[in-house]
Amino acid sequence: MKVMIVYESMFGSTKAIGEGCGPWADVEVVSVAGADPRMVDRTDLLVVGGPTHAWGMSRPNTRKGAPGRRDKPGSDLVLEPGAETGPGVREWLAGLGQTHAHGAAFDTRIKGPSALTGRASIGIKYQLSKRGLDMITRPESFLVTRQSHLVEGEIDRARVWGSQLATLLGGPRIDADGARGQRG
Repeated sequence: MKVMIVYESMFGSTKAIGEGCGPWADVEVVSVAGADPRMVDRTDLLVVGGPTHAWGMSRPNTRKGAPGRRDKPGSDLVLEPGAETGPGVREWLAGLGQTHAHGAAFDTRIKGPSALTGRASIGIKYQLSKRGLDMITRPESFLVTRQSHLVEGEIDRARVWGSQLATLLGGPRIDADGARGQRG
């Protein structure tokens, strides 16, 4: 099974999902800046995610603030190449034609009620569905601190979510500790 994970990330904190999918599939994790929409045609499962900015998917004007967060005194954030100037998930999805694969959506957002924080994954799910993808699960959010670091335990939760995607598509069940088990 071929899985393509397309992510937008200011600081590289959303790649762990691919690790969870890895034991059961051929996984390609691609930054939105390097993702060619034509690659989707060879994909069984397309997983798309990005940060929540201003209650939804990022926009060019919201991405411009990333260097300022990186450059604050004491910051250990590393900005991904093109994060503030390149395309985001919103623009990438706009260039994605009709396709027939399975889909899943995720985001990162600040901890709090989604009515206050917003959820980019809701818009991502809508755009994927509109392009013909069969969504196999509800959109997922992974929580970050105000300093843009994943909250403790979220990397492990992202890996488990990736393995749950495998189960939904008929792959082996993989426990939180990484052990394979029987489906059922």
